[in-house]
Amino acid sequence: MKNSIFYTIAVALTSFAGHTQVTLNADGPDGLGTYELITKAFAPGTKEGAVEAPDAIHPGFGRHITEVYDNDLKKYVFEFHLHVSNTPPDNEPVKSKTDRQRVEIKSFEPSPDNLKGINGETVQYKWRFKIPAGFKPTKDFTHIHQIKAVDGDAGNPLFTLTLRKMTNGSNQLELIYVKDEATKMIKYQTVDMSLFEGIWVEATETIKVGRKGTYAITIKKVDDGTVLMKYSNSNIQTIRADNSFIRPKWGMYRSLKDIANMKDETMRFSDFSIQELTTISGKDN
Repeated sequence: MKNSIFYTIAVALTSFAGHTQVTLNADGPDGLGTYELITKAFAPGTKEGAVEAPDAIHPGFGRHITEVYDNDLKKYVFEFHLHVSNTPPDNEPVKSKTDRQRVEIKSFEPSPDNLKGINGETVQYKWRFKIPAGFKPTKDFTHIHQIKAVDGDAGNPLFTLTLRKMTNGSNQLELIYVKDEATKMIKYQTVDMSLFEGIWVEATETIKVGRKGTYAITIKKVDDGTVLMKYSNSNIQTIRADNSFIRPKWGMYRSLKDIANMKDETMRFSDFSIQELTTISGKDN
């Protein structure tokens, strides 16, 4: 039983200047269980509903999101794990989906309304992540962040950050956009992945949700603020006609088609934030 005097929960629901913000940080071995902590922030009231992990496929490892102390940030952070060295390899935590694997966290249908991007609202997502040196993406997808649509045309993410090995052998971090099912993928940014390896970076993503919406993302180094990726679009569809809302996902989601050139991987995440900047009326929340 934890001593509540010394226990400080790392999930915060705060209101300031009329804005509502949900934050999520690891709280270490003496805090709330990792999955419970994540779910309390992003899908309260559900049973670990905010986590998608291959625990049932690879029970010998245990939970595929852990909390570790990070010497750079000087605090506990989340570490996400995926494995290909076990038999069978970690795969999609859905029956019959064996050609891909994922360990991700998310908001989704049961989440509170302030964690959903509704048509007309402006939402902002912030988080920190560190790609370890020597990470091996493949020519297929390795998504580390997605903005997903819900209901209707919801197959492809609207926006994705993915890691990819190019035909020339270089590794890239790509910002991908898919308007709808009928259109092809657009790569709005392609940046050398080596710029991100072994360092903490901070992403800020701001989306006005609408058929004529806006989108902006900046990723910068935590230690000195150097901008490594920046993109903005003042007229872009950020929700499809038959979608109910949009939602974020973070973690690792990768294809297993090139498993011979893959290895077990980890990635660290911290300082998640979801904030509604404006409501559907266009006024401050």
